[in-house]
Amino acid sequence: MDFSELRKAVEDVEAVDANAHSLVSLDSNYAFIHAFSAPHSLSFKRNLRDIAELYGSKLSLQAVEEYRRVSGMQSICSTCFKAARITSILIDDGLELDKKHDIEWHRSYTPHVGRILRIEQLAEEILDGDLADGSSWTLDSFTKAFVSKLKSVAGEIFGLKSIAAYRSGLEINTKVTKQDAEEGLRQVLIARKPVRIANKNLIDYIFLQSLEVAQSYDLGMQIHTGFGDKDLDLRLSNPLLLRAVLEDKRFSKSRIVLLHASYPFSREASYLASVYSQVYLDFGLAIPKLSVHGMISSMKELLELAPINKMMFSTDGCAFPETFYLGAKKSREVVFSVLRDACIDGDLSIPEAVEAAKDIFARNAIHFYKISSANNGVSAANGVVSAANGVVSSANGVVNSQSNLPQKLNDGLDSDVSLVRLMWVDSSGQHKCRAIPKKRFIDSVAKNGVGLAVETMAFSSLIGRPAKGSGLNAVGETRLIPDLSTMRRIPWKKQEEMVLADMYIKPGEAWDFCPREALRRASKILKDEFDLEMKAGFENEFVLLKNISREGKEEWVPFDSNPYCSSSSFDAASPVFHEVAVALHSLGISVEQIHGECGKGQFELVLGYTICTKAADYLVYTREVVRAIARKHGMLATFIPKFSLDDLGSGSHVHLSLWRNGQNVFMASDRSSKHGISTLGKEFMAGILLHLPSILAIVAPLPNSYDRIRPNTCVGAYHFWGNENREAPLRAAAPPGTPDGLVNNLEVKSLDGTSNPYLSLVALIAAGVDGLRRHLSLPEPVDANPNPEIHQRLPASLSESLDALQKDDFLKDFISDKFLAAIKAVRKAEIDYYSKNEDAYKQLIHRF
Repeated sequence: MDFSELRKAVEDVEAVDANAHSLVSLDSNYAFIHAFSAPHSLSFKRNLRDIAELYGSKLSLQAVEEYRRVSGMQSICSTCFKAARITSILIDDGLELDKKHDIEWHRSYTPHVGRILRIEQLAEEILDGDLADGSSWTLDSFTKAFVSKLKSVAGEIFGLKSIAAYRSGLEINTKVTKQDAEEGLRQVLIARKPVRIANKNLIDYIFLQSLEVAQSYDLGMQIHTGFGDKDLDLRLSNPLLLRAVLEDKRFSKSRIVLLHASYPFSREASYLASVYSQVYLDFGLAIPKLSVHGMISSMKELLELAPINKMMFSTDGCAFPETFYLGAKKSREVVFSVLRDACIDGDLSIPEAVEAAKDIFARNAIHFYKISSANNGVSAANGVVSAANGVVSSANGVVNSQSNLPQKLNDGLDSDVSLVRLMWVDSSGQHKCRAIPKKRFIDSVAKNGVGLAVETMAFSSLIGRPAKGSGLNAVGETRLIPDLSTMRRIPWKKQEEMVLADMYIKPGEAWDFCPREALRRASKILKDEFDLEMKAGFENEFVLLKNISREGKEEWVPFDSNPYCSSSSFDAASPVFHEVAVALHSLGISVEQIHGECGKGQFELVLGYTICTKAADYLVYTREVVRAIARKHGMLATFIPKFSLDDLGSGSHVHLSLWRNGQNVFMASDRSSKHGISTLGKEFMAGILLHLPSILAIVAPLPNSYDRIRPNTCVGAYHFWGNENREAPLRAAAPPGTPDGLVNNLEVKSLDGTSNPYLSLVALIAAGVDGLRRHLSLPEPVDANPNPEIHQRLPASLSESLDALQKDDFLKDFISDKFLAAIKAVRKAEIDYYSKNEDAYKQLIHRF
């Protein structure tokens, strides 16, 4: 077997170091010998040799130390980090070291740096302080201060970390009483300061309080497991002792990382990751501290049962840049060796091993810690990350977590940004925003959000009052909380930023009517039940309009009337599209292509392929970009389904595929599968096909939508699927680069630009999950124009699709009954209004 492709992938991938510690200055009293295991051990000799080779020095500890002293900190850091090819580092700065550097200092040597907060150290810092009124600490006052501090920094960190294994062991008592914790606190306070918490009851109490906050803010919790320094009782660091926590229903949605390969309990850790959805693995420290045999065997034990997408790289680098280099170097060698053997044994194909390497070194950590960047788009053709070497990179050198403040919110008020647009999409599919002065956003809104009347989520497209029967009225308020990972400088308004908002009842408790939360919940169901992720790529059709004066009246008319893919049409509009492409690139949104469509003044912009939650966000920003830049050029871009009833309509087709462990599992594994689709893919597709009449009420939300869904318009007006059949509403697609006879993805053509992309994807996932749950069979495709006498017509009106939705229950696990009732009420309001105002759709060009 030729392993050159695998070796190149392992060597080239830019790694995300998910667990490391601060570096110290050269004159720190923390001795360089601590960079190694015990002198004369196998790993000591090997690692010293590797460092000497890197520096070109003589092979001795004294020679390496002299090289470090002469070269200086800047030089050795640059050498080590360049050789390590680490692009992101998450630092636990809770380890007390002499003359350690702060987190910001590390940005000089790696583009992206974030913080992991050690909970025991935070608790000790709080107890080392005094209460403002001079009173003594009680459990209630400590809990209030501790939880408040965790919540206040939740937006600035990437995760929490516990070293309970060092203090009292991992057998956490999930039923520890307040009385026991109070007594534990009393005993801790009796000792002299600085406080060191070792009382088991108090440690367990702090751990449980922290895990609750981590779960509320969707932060991961790293836990030290397995071997460590001599003050650790190895018998109490077996991760199996965590079972009470993992079985506790309160923490079923937590996300826990077992650090250090849990060595020597690697098999136990593998088992836990295989049976508990909340358990993930990190193999830092085990590599490079063990012998070569030990590292390889430990890694193989981790992979015996654990899913590849739960395995994460870290160096556990500490104090010295050489530890980062050694961790990265040996990890690449070990991962290559293990994946190569897996290929030889038949566990993996070489392409699967390549994807596994990218997952282990970067993508798993990016997803787990919600590391975001400006350049992490993916290719629609093959669904792989298209940033350099398949991993995240950033235009501004700053990593953002889901709630992390990007570059300290652009360095606060020192930037030239004056306003921040807080944006969301309502039930009718309209984009909404509140503009917040930057100072207020930093001081309050970034953390607390802004209030929004609940009734607004029941407004229809043209009526500014809640739809009858929606269950929402003038009483009540939700909070719009910014998802700071989506915060971007507005390309066409450089003095403003924009950020997408989630809807919360209170911090940590999402509102049932939040579309983004609904999509996250649907994605989690797909992941938890079937270990699948859905990726999506949108095609955006829209009409460019120009303003003319006719008989003394101004009106909007199509930009031109050129045919499909007309070069002259594109050339005339190229100033607009040049700016659109540049703007989307600056937002980290991948553009596949732009071309003229069949309708008058109609164009299509195809976006790259990525995980569906991000694809929906990107679609919202794309619509904003296109409309804004068209306005800048004196034109109007409209995404309404049917601008002119005697011309072709505009859709928002979406391409879907299913992924597991970095592999497209919608596509069959070989050509023997009928239609080139895997069994999983066929069942998922069968569910969507079965429920398509009901789905239309979500994805085609206006009466005008059904003016587009007509026969012989390449939209899909009949109820069937086809292979590369443009008249099919569901089309099995095989873009260039797909092996012959196989299908890469499913195209759904029914969506249009007035749909809420989050709700649309929820409906598609829900239908697909129903197909997977019931193992539905996919009927034979239709590879010719549909015959009206044979093939069933899809709903020809919003009324018909709403009737279908009323009779269907496939959404019950995915959207709350209250939210679904509101959506149906909004659709009913649309039907009522447009039936009485037939030309009202013409007003929509300014809304969609």
